[in-house]
Amino acid sequence: MFQNPEQFAAATKALFQFQLETFNTLTEKAVHGLEQVVELNIHTAKTGVENSLAASKAVSQASDPKAALDVVAARLQPGMAATNAYNRQLTEIITEIHNEFTRAAEAHVAEAKNNLSALIEDVTKNVKPGSENAVIIVKDAIENAFKGYEQVTTATRQAVAAFEQQIAKVSAQAEEVTKK
Repeated sequence: MFQNPEQFAAATKALFQFQLETFNTLTEKAVHGLEQVVELNIHTAKTGVENSLAASKAVSQASDPKAALDVVAARLQPGMAATNAYNRQLTEIITEIHNEFTRAAEAHVAEAKNNLSALIEDVTKNVKPGSENAVIIVKDAIENAFKGYEQVTTATRQAVAAFEQQIAKVSAQAEEVTKK
């Protein structure tokens, strides 16, 4: 068992710091993905405005209504291709976010479990007779700290899943608008 309360405090502090580090890593990955989505949306909006201005100019310069309709028809296919490219890029970003998040979470969970096992082993070895209650209290404290870590990980996963659902909804709406 720990020889003094400072050893236990140091071990517990290290576990909590690891939890915070994990949360920060996962949050950074989610924010990076969000930045990519925002960048894609800005680029898409800019390109869309430029294309719309060019199309408006071409339609306004058409010599007759048939020529104007031909210009509009010629612009539809590239517009559909741009929408499909946007959806493809958005799907790639979401997949990348999900994969990075999963890898980071799994790595941190594995490391946390190893740290927890080592901490419990350290707590339970060299236990003096009659101090079993103290060992149970220490084990409970360690297990509660790990449960807190798991809750943070679960909450972050849920946040990423909610983000992915929102992106999927927006993508589906964009496809419907494009089809119309």
